[in-house]
Amino acid sequence: MGAIRMLGWGVLVLSTACGASRPAMTKAEAGTGGSGSTEAGLASTTRRYVDEDLGFEIIRPTAEWQLDETNERTPEGLAIPVILRHRVSGAQVVLQVAPGVATPTQFAERLTQGLRQQPGFTTTDVQPIALSDSAVGFDFQVGEGVRGKVAVREGNGGRVLMMLATWPTEVSEDVMQSVDTLLAGVRPLPEPSVAVRATPRAPEPEPGDPR
Repeated sequence: MGAIRMLGWGVLVLSTACGASRPAMTKAEAGTGGSGSTEAGLASTTRRYVDEDLGFEIIRPTAEWQLDETNERTPEGLAIPVILRHRVSGAQVVLQVAPGVATPTQFAERLTQGLRQQPGFTTTDVQPIALSDSAVGFDFQVGEGVRGKVAVREGNGGRVLMMLATWPTEVSEDVMQSVDTLLAGVRPLPEPSVAVRATPRAPEPEPGDPR
């Protein structure tokens, strides 16, 4: 039951994300700031984000990706810690961290089944992707205006990382490449290593030593 309810949250979040995927207007486009000041502000933004509690890191490919912390959690243990928005194009990526009650493939297959029941959604089949040995994903489209993809991979601590990306249909190839790079930049932190204490060796006996 927990996995099914978390799937429902995934469909809800993805549907909401699709509705929000519209081209964004930057300050420079709105005429309220020069491009020089905007670029300086973007360049000063750190691109690495670490969440030690949920065990993941995000490396943003460019500072055009705005990261917003949400810290939303459901009673089933599903967390939606961050949403990333591309400032210019309106593309966005929603990260969900779920307890490992199913494999990445099972999560992705159930999500495709749920999306295909939503009006206007079409999806491809689930396929392995190169993010990790266990990672899978699929593409989808909502009507004529929104495209997207889902990537699911194992996290650490028995968790699963689900990335839900959407973008307006008319975005450039560079933006879609940036989305792929961002998805690859969402990674589990290394598991804490257990130090193994080596047994000290006894000193070699000296010649003539009775030991």
